[in-house]
Amino acid sequence: MFIYTYASHEDEASLCELELRTLFGQKVGGGIIISSCGLSVDRSPFIKRRIKVMLEANSLEELALKLTSIELDEKTFKVLFTSGDEPFSYEERRLLERTAGAAIKGKADMRKPERLFGLTKLNGIWHFGLCEENGAIWLKHQNKPQNYSTALPTRAARAIVNIAAGQEDQGIRMIDPCCGMGTVLIEAMSMGMDIEGVDLNPLAVRGARVNLAHFGYPDRVKLGDMRQLETNYDAAIVDMPYNLCSVLPEDEQLAMLESVRRLAKRAVIVTTEPIGRQLELAAWRIIDFTTLSKASFTRYITVVE
Repeated sequence: MFIYTYASHEDEASLCELELRTLFGQKVGGGIIISSCGLSVDRSPFIKRRIKVMLEANSLEELALKLTSIELDEKTFKVLFTSGDEPFSYEERRLLERTAGAAIKGKADMRKPERLFGLTKLNGIWHFGLCEENGAIWLKHQNKPQNYSTALPTRAARAIVNIAAGQEDQGIRMIDPCCGMGTVLIEAMSMGMDIEGVDLNPLAVRGARVNLAHFGYPDRVKLGDMRQLETNYDAAIVDMPYNLCSVLPEDEQLAMLESVRRLAKRAVIVTTEPIGRQLELAAWRIIDFTTLSKASFTRYITVVE
């Protein structure tokens, strides 16, 4: 069993819930997920911590007795309390960490431990196990050499990649047919996913190649028109082209959506306005939907099959 904690800004709460619901296959809420799925702690930009449960007990005293079975030899360790469904003060949390740590046979190290353990209490049960914290690799990707002012935020891009890929992150082929400067490509590649990018704009293709090289990822970008692609993919991510003054005419939107329908079984479509009618005309079926807003600007994120 695994226990995950997560958090999001209120502007991203709906996107967070859609992503985690897709990844875990269950309704989420309250900042905690209990799952048998051993998802990488770095997969979602909203996941903060993961505890792989080793021991459970009905009381702290019972847990302390079980912890005496853990022998780390010369390895150092640290116990980190994670808030569950009961409130504990700062002093209480530190005391819980010290109580658990005192029962373990090993050397505590608060700064650079070789083993990090997590302790939490949920539904009246104490849980203890190996703990991992999100390395927030997506934060490093914000500092790209080339960028668009209207590009997807990096955290949103990572979440949208996960929504498109679902639980099967390996063994699927993905396409970003309007890849721009490669924001989506970088997030997908950082998770080990097989993805290709295409764009009509040679400046965008050049910028995407620079960005990919900057982070050490391979050049999987080509100049081209999605309407001329013939390869089939499992999923597509389409951030429909726009600028601050205009969006694509409906006939061009429909042509793009029909092309994506031919290329992929599943897609996440990002637009600056609702396009339910065009999606229906392009023979897509809407299976989920959310929005991402910042100030007066709203992105509409639609999952289709």
